[in-house]
Amino acid sequence: QVQLVESGGGLVQPGGSLRLSCAASGSIFSIGAMGWYRQAPGKERELVAAITSGGSTNYVGSVKGRFTISRDNAKNTVYLQMNDLKPEDTAVYYCNAVKKKYDYWGQGTQVTVPS
Repeated sequence: QVQLVESGGGLVQPGGSLRLSCAASGSIFSIGAMGWYRQAPGKERELVAAITSGGSTNYVGSVKGRFTISRDNAKNTVYLQMNDLKPEDTAVYYCNAVKKKYDYWGQGTQVTVPS
């Protein structure tokens, strides 16, 4: 099994920045893509950003130009640098990792940007 632990969430004023981290442990061999999802109150969980094992990235349109996903394969860690945060970014952010055909999830970390 794979365990994912997120950190770095918090309350930030509009225009501020946060960097989320997600460390994978356990049976980490063969982990492929990793990414970040978020779920705001009353909304469905959505993919925010993803990165493949080869470094290719993909972002939801609302965060392009503001968020950057990266990973350190040696540390089995994925990061989400969030700049110019907006109230609509408020959500619980979940780390995700894919190993073969299975999805693994972190416990979530709260990001709050007041309006």
